[in-house]
Amino acid sequence: MVVPVVLAGGSGTRLWPLSRTQFPKQFLPLVGEHTMLQQTLLRLSALVTAPPMVICNEEHRFIAAEQLRALGGEMGSIILEPCGRNTAPALALASLLSDSEQDPLLLVLAADHVIGDADTFTHTVSAAIPLAKSGKLVTFGVVPDSAHTGYGYIRRGAALAPGFQVSEFVEKPNQDTAQQYVDSGEYLWNSGMFLFRASRYLAELRRHRPDIASACMQAVANTEHDLDFIRLDAKAFARCPSDSIDYAVMERTTDAVVVPLDAHWNDIGAWSALWDVAPKNEQGNAIRADTLLHDVQGCLIHSDERLVAAVGLDGLVVVDTPDVLLVADRSRTQEVKHLVEQLKGQNRHELECHRKVFRPWGCYDSIDNGQRYQVKHITVKPGAKLSVQMHHHRAEHWVVVSGTAKVTNGDETFLVTENESTFIPVGVVHALENPGKVPLELIEVQSGSYLGEDDIIRFEDNYGRV
Repeated sequence: MVVPVVLAGGSGTRLWPLSRTQFPKQFLPLVGEHTMLQQTLLRLSALVTAPPMVICNEEHRFIAAEQLRALGGEMGSIILEPCGRNTAPALALASLLSDSEQDPLLLVLAADHVIGDADTFTHTVSAAIPLAKSGKLVTFGVVPDSAHTGYGYIRRGAALAPGFQVSEFVEKPNQDTAQQYVDSGEYLWNSGMFLFRASRYLAELRRHRPDIASACMQAVANTEHDLDFIRLDAKAFARCPSDSIDYAVMERTTDAVVVPLDAHWNDIGAWSALWDVAPKNEQGNAIRADTLLHDVQGCLIHSDERLVAAVGLDGLVVVDTPDVLLVADRSRTQEVKHLVEQLKGQNRHELECHRKVFRPWGCYDSIDNGQRYQVKHITVKPGAKLSVQMHHHRAEHWVVVSGTAKVTNGDETFLVTENESTFIPVGVVHALENPGKVPLELIEVQSGSYLGEDDIIRFEDNYGRV
């Protein structure tokens, strides 16, 4: 039995401003109509696998669950990490929570990779299964097509069909060293994808990093199943050291094997990488926007809302979101990380979330704000309900523009339909629900001395939030 383990953590900050801490790149449809996470799961359709295990940060749990549900089929399990501890602990969790009697092969995939040739990917994974069954820890090394300095490399050792013993792992090189690696023909890019038996990984982890193995065993000793999720013992997992599978296991074991993968792989680590894999017009522009262009070539232009007009551009990245406009030289998009550091230093909300924020019940878009007011466009999914809550510092006016709202306002519960409104005073316990079969759309006008999202006292919540 092969169990896909999809690593869906990480913040994807080099793809800011589209990727943000609360909605990172793996949950975005960057290449095609499906999100990166969904594409990763759809790629498995030609393989015979068990339902997947998805590992993600706790704050992304509802996004991950909604995207899995949208694909249909068996949901699998979603393991929630209360804090990030890198890949070695994450895969220990997957190994410990898999069926010990079946002792499955774990196919470890990142949720943010692009693989252009799905057939070759399927063939390569299938060919590697006998090695993993025999007890080897298989990693997939991408056949390089350039001297890339943004990836680590794996040096091939003795042949072990269909792959090679791992001679060494090497860090991201400089340009000259990377060129030497590629010219030698002995090196492959480190893809971060693996295949091994759960028991073999745990055995090697216990041998080389018993501290990580012990902490993860304690973290899964008191797991709780909550809706679609598996919750760990947060305190125990917080005590776990942080380390990658490469450092903790793969560089130390004598059973590491690398199988070459030549399937047009890319990890979309920056805007330039997205330009590389995106379809382009005759001028070499990768466009996902409504545009008016004159004498523009070699550019990536992305906008979900506004018309983008440009004249005389060459080799730029233009990313327009409702609250941020990024313009960058395409060859320097790795340096977006410096902007992210400035955002962190200034404690700006543009790093954390988009203007439109998704919640398990729907979403809201902050369309206007001032010193003592804020206006939101709220969408509530059919049958969904916001928490029963109260605010200390703000009052709210709700105007329904589409659908029907079931409103609890203090001691009263009543329906508000299209073109009707209601008022929620400061300090009054209230709730909003969509009892209908179509989405509920309403405009909320908040007014008061403090309008932060943390001014919420929840008394009852269908989604386990506090």
